[in-house]
Amino acid sequence: MKIYDLIIIGGGQAGLSVAYFLRRSGLDYLILDDQKESGGAWLHYWDSLKLFSPTDYSSLSGWQMPETDHEYPLRAEFIAYLKAYEARYKFPVQRNTFVFQVTKADELFKIETNNGNFYAKTLVSATGTAKNPYLPSYPNQNVYQGVQRHAVEYRSGDAFKDQKVMVIGGGNSGAQILSEVSKVANTTWVTLEPPRFLPENIDGRYLFNQATSNFFDETTEAFNRQVSLSDIVLVESVRDGLKRDVYHAVRPFVSFYKDGVVWENGNKEAFDAVLWCTGFKPNLKHLEALDVVENNRIATKDTRSLKEPQLWLVGYGSWTGFASGTIYGVGKTARDTAREIRAYFKKHA
Repeated sequence: MKIYDLIIIGGGQAGLSVAYFLRRSGLDYLILDDQKESGGAWLHYWDSLKLFSPTDYSSLSGWQMPETDHEYPLRAEFIAYLKAYEARYKFPVQRNTFVFQVTKADELFKIETNNGNFYAKTLVSATGTAKNPYLPSYPNQNVYQGVQRHAVEYRSGDAFKDQKVMVIGGGNSGAQILSEVSKVANTTWVTLEPPRFLPENIDGRYLFNQATSNFFDETTEAFNRQVSLSDIVLVESVRDGLKRDVYHAVRPFVSFYKDGVVWENGNKEAFDAVLWCTGFKPNLKHLEALDVVENNRIATKDTRSLKEPQLWLVGYGSWTGFASGTIYGVGKTARDTAREIRAYFKKHA
């Protein structure tokens, strides 16, 4: 029975980032990835998606993403970069391996997969959120007979040609998808609050720096402005949507009925489809048998589980490190995680 020093579950940006900082550690590790190719969650996003930062802020540690022909890289270009990044550092990745469950006995993790069982002394979970899309619950939602799709299932606006479509969600995904769908369909945009568009000269790099300043220095004037990583960046598709005047956000409805939604004033309105751009929740189901998951979170100090100290979690969002769910932000938490793992093996040598 082969026993690895470490197994990393997930071969996307978070898993590769941890592997980068462990590449000279001397540890015997393996990345288990459930995809058939490089790209992680990016393989499942819509075709026209654009990142909202230039390449220097859309790169992983160690190797900057090569310049592209676009101001903001396309989804396909970032996937190609991840593939090249993985090949550049020759990370050990086993593809098409879906982790069903993780258990632990005698200080060893047993990772049960569709390709058999794997064993490791330590574990990094970097499965992200894309496999656990969040859909808010509305009364009579199951009665609605139209199409409902989460953004992770959306590919292009072609499927909604000449239809009446509601797009729900006020972040970058909602704005980009609405712009595309509005070219071929009659759209309504529903957001919890009025959406916030950044000035044209501000993009994800400035947004990240501003949010970092807010996070680490609550005394700054910037903190009081509460700049958010969810503010909408004016990538090309969003600028086009603004030019066509398609962004007229309304507040949420109160319930569904079989043909559409019921607004707060009691009026009913029919829709052929509803697109949920409402984000994701951490994908932690595979860790439930370890008895560490509570309210879809795992208590951590930085990225290390408090209840199971041989387990680290990387890339799930702010609770595993500031901006750790972003391309640019995951590097710091991955570096600190790798440092802790090396220290663990040094102590237990």
